[in-house]
Amino acid sequence: MSPARLIAVEGIDGSGKSTQARLLADSLGAVSTFQFGATEVGRAVRTLLLDPNDDTLSDRAEALLIVADKAQHVAEIVAPALSAGRDVVSDRFTASTLAYQGYGRGLDLQELRMMMRFATDGIEPDLNLLLDLPVESAVARLGPSPDRFEAGGSRFLQKVRDGYLAMAEADPGRWLVVDAEGSEGQVSVRARAAVRARLGVYRPGVSSQ
Repeated sequence: MSPARLIAVEGIDGSGKSTQARLLADSLGAVSTFQFGATEVGRAVRTLLLDPNDDTLSDRAEALLIVADKAQHVAEIVAPALSAGRDVVSDRFTASTLAYQGYGRGLDLQELRMMMRFATDGIEPDLNLLLDLPVESAVARLGPSPDRFEAGGSRFLQKVRDGYLAMAEADPGRWLVVDAEGSEGQVSVRARAAVRARLGVYRPGVSSQ
């Protein structure tokens, strides 16, 4: 039996990654989880991070909160599932921190990588699935009440998208880029086909939220 695998579904806000991560996990019989907010600790962190009325949170404090969520997420959900031989699909993982806090906020990428290695105890995705969408299309999908990250605007999201694409280009063995334009069903078909072609047939499992 091959080792359990971790797939991270990544993308800018509005790319549809949360929906596609759940659909992918269901289709593969994998554990479905997300960052940030999948644990009790994470839910407290999420409240702080997404508050659109908080303009006092510094970029470094934001990064530290996100890394703390990752540590708890891995300890409580990801690592136990992988140890039990269950594949995991996570809506965001380490690459999102590099994209948002590194490329987006301008924090040092190497420092962020070191922080994440500590937080995740060295666990990295076997595959990062990037749902790529032009910023103008993503913004059109966002709701009327943006959270702190969505409120960053098109310029911020473009930096994040550029960061994602740079990471995917630099490490094609661990990344797949899927066009996120189109209907939910169309994107789901593309994503599932791409993942199966890259990683092969998945073992049956039990999907979980």
